[in-house]
Amino acid sequence: MKKKKKSHIPFRLNLLLLIVFFSFIALIVRLGYIQLTKGDDFAALVRRTETITTKKTVPRGKIYDSEGRLLVGNEAKLAITYTREYNVKSKQMMEVAKELTKYVWIDTKDLKERDLKDYWYINNPDKVDSLLTPEEKQKATEESLTPGEVYSMRLEHITAEDINYSEEERQVIAVYTKMNSAYSLATVTIKNQDVTETEIAQVSEHLNDLPGIDVSSDWDRTYPMNDMLRSILGTVSTEKSGLPSNKVNALLAKGRSLNDRVGVSYLEEEYDEVLTGTKTLIENTTNSSREIVKSTEVYPGKPGSDLILTIDTDFQQKIEDIAKNELEKQTDKGMDRLYIVAMNPQSGDIIGIAGKKRVYDDNEKMTGIKDDALGAINSSYGMGSSIKAATVLAGYMDGVISLSDNEIVDEPIVFEASKPKTSVFNRDGRIKINDITALERSSNVYMIKLAMRMGGQYDYVPGGKLNLNLDVFDKLRRYYAEFGLGVRTGIDLPNESVGFNGGTAAAYSALDFSFGQFDLYTPLQLTQYMATVANNGVRVAPHLVKEIHSFGEDGTIGKLETVVNPKIMNSIPVSEPIMERVQKGLYEVTHGNYGTARTVFQTYSPVVSGKTGTTEAFYAGGVKSLQGEPVTNITFASYAPADNPEIVVTVVSPYFVKAPAFDYGAKIAEEVYKAYFGN
Repeated sequence: MKKKKKSHIPFRLNLLLLIVFFSFIALIVRLGYIQLTKGDDFAALVRRTETITTKKTVPRGKIYDSEGRLLVGNEAKLAITYTREYNVKSKQMMEVAKELTKYVWIDTKDLKERDLKDYWYINNPDKVDSLLTPEEKQKATEESLTPGEVYSMRLEHITAEDINYSEEERQVIAVYTKMNSAYSLATVTIKNQDVTETEIAQVSEHLNDLPGIDVSSDWDRTYPMNDMLRSILGTVSTEKSGLPSNKVNALLAKGRSLNDRVGVSYLEEEYDEVLTGTKTLIENTTNSSREIVKSTEVYPGKPGSDLILTIDTDFQQKIEDIAKNELEKQTDKGMDRLYIVAMNPQSGDIIGIAGKKRVYDDNEKMTGIKDDALGAINSSYGMGSSIKAATVLAGYMDGVISLSDNEIVDEPIVFEASKPKTSVFNRDGRIKINDITALERSSNVYMIKLAMRMGGQYDYVPGGKLNLNLDVFDKLRRYYAEFGLGVRTGIDLPNESVGFNGGTAAAYSALDFSFGQFDLYTPLQLTQYMATVANNGVRVAPHLVKEIHSFGEDGTIGKLETVVNPKIMNSIPVSEPIMERVQKGLYEVTHGNYGTARTVFQTYSPVVSGKTGTTEAFYAGGVKSLQGEPVTNITFASYAPADNPEIVVTVVSPYFVKAPAFDYGAKIAEEVYKAYFGN
């Protein structure tokens, strides 16, 4: 009987084959389960898309003068942009940057050391870990430093030699830096200055090799009237600076993007929402890999609306020339600035606003004259006697004078241990005058005695004590505020100055306060004060924008959207007869036998009413040798025609070393009236 042969396949191998066999059976069963029961779910996952909306900027609204002349426009220009896709890697962006610099020249002057180090970091991943010393690595662990803090620590070890790149590499870095500043599906501008037709053509031809890159258009603000009103018109941020830091959260909440260009000062800032318009909306459809597979414009956007100002640039140019010519011919070294404001007292329309300043070199030689229209709104000065109409009306409002009892003796005022205070027209006599004559002759003493009464002291004893209640400071300020003095006027501009509040001082200073020699006011505040008197006690907010229109194409003005109506701030609580007496006093200033401006306006037509002013001050201009020296400010506030005012004109001329004639400001105002009325 033959011996049976044993199998050469070991038992363990048989066991392994059996396990593999059953594993395949299990895999087949699992695949069948997935295919039959979960197949549709997984297919849907592969096909899944996501729609995300992005926004694209539109042209900014333009600014015109009252006659439709363009003050601020947009100059279209070519641009090359980059839209960052989801999950794009730094290396991928770097490759696009390298490819783009083959066709486009990029300015590298704005590159920072940090940009160069970031580039080195990305391109040297094998050296990154060796940047930190063992001690720094231990510190990072022990102090639980964030990845950003560790990153910054590593960058400190990158040397100047490491980042000594060629110009070609610097251009790549410049492009990459801009691309990397964009967040997902946001668009940034790579180049929008001096983009050539050749660059556009080459980029357009190679767009398939430049993912995210596109050819687009951008705009720059243009100023056809050159520097006219530039400081008041304001500025717009660049794409690089984006949203101002103090308004980031508020603007983001309104749907703005971090790199949006927005108005950052004055009219551009005040009307930014109107000028910005509504962005174009684009729906980007992405697949499961977050790749954009489709882009659709769902809303074309609405360009910003246009602003029509209250200012006629022809008249504006005339008053600017008046101010400039006066500064050029003025021989007084201290008188280095001049402000002129013209306003409609009934509507609040700013008809013209001019400010000019002399420019001096280190040797205190005048080298030119620069625009300072903004100074009429934001710089403050002692206005002197030109505010006396407000003091008279304050006396009526406080009840210390009345229609039947308004006569006061003008005489030298001397209190215990004090210097005399007098009116210019009466240095040593005693003259009984009323409210009208006090304005006509510019009586300091009448105003002083009104302030004394408001402070509780009715009787004046020569050489006696001044015993005022110091709340007279607050009381006067409350009354002056009714006219716009020492408070915001309500003008449609941000950051308006409220002037300078001198606080509460010795009682003696309250006397100076009553005739305009304590607190400081802006030329615009002086204008609103006189406009309130001219408008029978109704204070109207000044404004620069008259109308808002839809965006006009091809240099046209679009359809009317909004008319800016007058905004009434308050009304002076006095009767009509009282207001008429004060208006009569201002008429006598320019027409009475003793009026301080009668030589200028006595025969002028139409009839002008107003008030001259001089005040003692200290020099704070551009001439170093005069700093802190005593000077004189000259002012004049007026309106015309006197019986139905349509224009208020104020002139503020500070810092005369040698005081000119008290009607100096009135003579400048006469030139303004001639420019306005054409006579």
